[in-house]
Amino acid sequence: MPKGPFIFDSYTLLKFFQKEKGYEKIVHLIEEIKKAGATKYINAINLGEIIYSTKREFGDQKKIEVLANIERLNFTILPVSNNLIFQAAEYKAQYSISYADCFALASAIKYRAIIVTGDPEFKKVEHLVEIMWI
Repeated sequence: MPKGPFIFDSYTLLKFFQKEKGYEKIVHLIEEIKKAGATKYINAINLGEIIYSTKREFGDQKKIEVLANIERLNFTILPVSNNLIFQAAEYKAQYSISYADCFALASAIKYRAIIVTGDPEFKKVEHLVEIMWI
């Protein structure tokens, strides 16, 4: 397993929290990262995606549970600086991936982190950053 750090996108964590098909692989990966003492990041924009998606589909109680789990799992929430906004906008202009995914990409490059995702959009930028496919 690579030593990290790792940045999780909303695709991965929504799959994990909603126990969608294949989520066990994410459980195992989180355990391995913890054993290795590596850092787990999530960008604040991607966290916002998780919050609104969870609330919309499952309501406030589930949203609160998800936020508590992010805390319990010891994720570091990355702030969104102006520089990061500008970098994400550049990626959005250049590659046809979602704006939120551009924040995960920009954060991964800035923090030299491996993106953990199963979102096929990231295939368009895998030449820019290391990706761990789940």
